[in-house]
Amino acid sequence: MCFLRTTKFTLLKTLNMDYIQIIGLVAAVLTTAANIPQTYKIIKTKSTKDISVLTYSMLIVGFILWVVYGVIREDYPVLIANSISVLVCSTILFLKFSSSKTLNKINDKVTPDK
Repeated sequence: MCFLRTTKFTLLKTLNMDYIQIIGLVAAVLTTAANIPQTYKIIKTKSTKDISVLTYSMLIVGFILWVVYGVIREDYPVLIANSISVLVCSTILFLKFSSSKTLNKINDKVTPDK
């Protein structure tokens, strides 16, 4: 009887871990992908006037700290998701400081023909 309880508890614990991992993966995908629409909008409209340098700088520092945390903890999902987020947010800051000529070139290459 004790074996059954232990097995049942282990099985439930395993299932809970699966749900926790699913929640973590969904959170990682959503937070990683969250800035991709903003990047595309900047390229499409060729405008960065409403982008806050402070906000994206803070996001990048936060994501870099998560990357360091992921390295230290050997937590690869955290490391990968936040590394991608650093790249996307850095792209937005790059676009913010780019000339209109550069934005036009990127727009021509990324957006479909009109």
